[in-house]
Amino acid sequence: MPFPTDRPRRLRRNDALRSLVRETDVLPRHLIAPLFVKQGIRDREPIASMPGHYQHTLESLVKEAREIASRGVRAFLLFGVPETKDAVGAQAYAHDGISQLGLQSLRDEFGGDVVLIGDLCLCEYTDHGHCGVLHDGSVANDETLDLYAQTALAQAAAGVDLVAPSGMMDGQVGMIRDALDDAGRSDVAIMAYAAKYASAHYGPFREAAECAPQEGDRSGCQMDPANVREALREAALDIEEGADIVMVKPALSYLDVIAAIAEMSPVPVAAYNVSGEYSMVKAAAERGWIDGEAVAREHVTAIRRAGADLVITYFAKELSS
Repeated sequence: MPFPTDRPRRLRRNDALRSLVRETDVLPRHLIAPLFVKQGIRDREPIASMPGHYQHTLESLVKEAREIASRGVRAFLLFGVPETKDAVGAQAYAHDGISQLGLQSLRDEFGGDVVLIGDLCLCEYTDHGHCGVLHDGSVANDETLDLYAQTALAQAAAGVDLVAPSGMMDGQVGMIRDALDDAGRSDVAIMAYAAKYASAHYGPFREAAECAPQEGDRSGCQMDPANVREALREAALDIEEGADIVMVKPALSYLDVIAAIAEMSPVPVAAYNVSGEYSMVKAAAERGWIDGEAVAREHVTAIRRAGADLVITYFAKELSS
């Protein structure tokens, strides 16, 4: 027989053939767009380390979400930046807190046509920048859970479809599930940050959400980047406690973790393509070193290929244009 006998290139000859046999797609329905809403500003304010993203007013938040939704992305993850902060993050669970006002504005605009996800943590709302109540410099796990439950109820009242607890407290999913069910809100789902690593990729987000720790770091709550089996354990615990979706954060440095959790998970798997991953692409593209949009699409395709059903990404708007 003539050499070669196998010719895989036959299916790569043109765009139509390549599309026909493509194994992994990145479509708007796979994407979740993160947005920031800030209290006490008159116009949207650009986030210097995240070109193309803003801290929004309530009005500009709705306008931006409308533009993104027009491109087919129908899910939004909202982060709030309050005007005042305190030791227990009271604005996180205040019914008139900025996050709840933002969620209500989006629900009023879209009705049931989009999925609204509330970030459920305290770091944006505490004056010390940690994800819960501090005692002697450490986060008090069980005391913090009570505040997470209150936050879930406030977000449910504001119209969320999902709450997304991100503080990595032990037992957070079970506590939130019980609180929602007891309040007659069993319809609200939980997207758990099951494997959230103590990553160096969060810097731009901390600028955007104004939530950098004032002292110390969050490594006592977030996972060691060296560990995979721990991530499987965390995901299994969250699923047992009632998580409807489990998440890995960050995404690109943890594709193996996404794949491992996707292999064992009976519920959908999300991955967070985080701010540092976004900003590195943007910085290199601005210098002309890479084709930024092509690299972004390749990155998100890799995240999907690893096993993520859903991808939270700051590229959601661009990849849907």
